[in-house]
Amino acid sequence: MNNTFYLLAIALFVVFSSCCNQNDKKEQEGKLEMALTPTSSTGNFGEEITADEAISANKLPELLEGKETVEVKLTGNVDAVCQMSGCWMDLAMDDDEIIHVTFKDDSFLLPKDAAGKTAIIEGVATYEEIPVDMLKHMAVDEGKTQEEIDAITEPKLEYTFVAKGVILY
Repeated sequence: MNNTFYLLAIALFVVFSSCCNQNDKKEQEGKLEMALTPTSSTGNFGEEITADEAISANKLPELLEGKETVEVKLTGNVDAVCQMSGCWMDLAMDDDEIIHVTFKDDSFLLPKDAAGKTAIIEGVATYEEIPVDMLKHMAVDEGKTQEEIDAITEPKLEYTFVAKGVILY
């Protein structure tokens, strides 16, 4: 009888501790999400950068000519933003091309309403092939229809950029 009581007590303790740890984990994740979630639609995001020496995003192809990557500061109009969390954006270039921008170490997010704003980004650019599964994932994040997502069947060469900092205005 005593052994049964102790086993029951231990089992209840383990279950209670597990629930508390899950709640603590959810609370910590919530705090992290809040820390990453922008509180303003404009300003500096990520590392603090300046507008000094930013060049037009349209110049990126010239800058990358003959190079795998280039460290640069660009300015352009925000074409799209991840509508799930603000974890990426597309910066418009000429001729309907975009630069797909992610954020260094996923250390910051942008406001979901940043599309249409002007941005200055600083970081590393490249030109690479984006696989179909990633293109579909980005289409989902952008809120595209299932028909638009299903139409993605080929990988795409795209300008990509890992930003350490962004200014929105």
